[in-house]
Amino acid sequence: MNQEKRIIAGVYHVSRGLGKHFSLEDINLQVANGEFVFLVGPSGAGKSTLLKLMYMDDFPDKGQVVVGQFVSTRMKRKSIPDLRRKIGIIFQDFRLLEDRTVFENVALAMKVTGAGMPEIKKQITDILTRVGLYHKRYDYPPALSGGEQQRVAIARAVANRPAILFADEPTGNLDPVATKNILELLFKINAGGTAVLMATHDIELVRSFGQRIIYLEEGRVALDKEMIFVGDIRDRIGGSSVSESASRLSEYDITGGEEE
Repeated sequence: MNQEKRIIAGVYHVSRGLGKHFSLEDINLQVANGEFVFLVGPSGAGKSTLLKLMYMDDFPDKGQVVVGQFVSTRMKRKSIPDLRRKIGIIFQDFRLLEDRTVFENVALAMKVTGAGMPEIKKQITDILTRVGLYHKRYDYPPALSGGEQQRVAIARAVANRPAILFADEPTGNLDPVATKNILELLFKINAGGTAVLMATHDIELVRSFGQRIIYLEEGRVALDKEMIFVGDIRDRIGGSSVSESASRLSEYDITGGEEE
């Protein structure tokens, strides 16, 4: 059964200055419930700047951003934590607390909402099982691989069941195998009803997935194209260049290489 389309995040005639120039100029876009949208473009195109405006870590010079009931032109600083509890954010550099365990890193996201420990334990057990890291719940981030740390970051981001997930280059520091795993995880989260807006500079990463692509170029939307994909969601990964790269890396015999 298809969900009724409902806009949950929108950017309207937004411009953001950078010195004498605009880093973003007259940006318009909307994201509906359940959508998976790739925000692509070269480094410096304004992808991260746009995401920051959408989760209101920054504010536009012109226009407005609307996320749920939150409107940038009427936003007060004290209301930002309320917004953050209703959305999920994933960063390229993970931003985990290294002196807290995997469990504790994810639990923090729920504690700020006032959730009790029984609810936290139940929810985190479910989330860490879904991301394949329940067996590492007592490990600390430095003991994890980059892909594992990113999965912890994703678990933290979805702990409060957000309506939308903002992902800023979440695979930028990962090898092809970890990239494939993270994309599979994000598609599963999206299939559960969470909208995803994922920024990446890697066009090859997204072109075969059949998702909507918004292309930024020099601070403007150069293309907003909704692709059509028919088939099993797993085929989006399995038939892509990401899967091919991961397969080549997995098959490479590292035992014959030089020691570090």
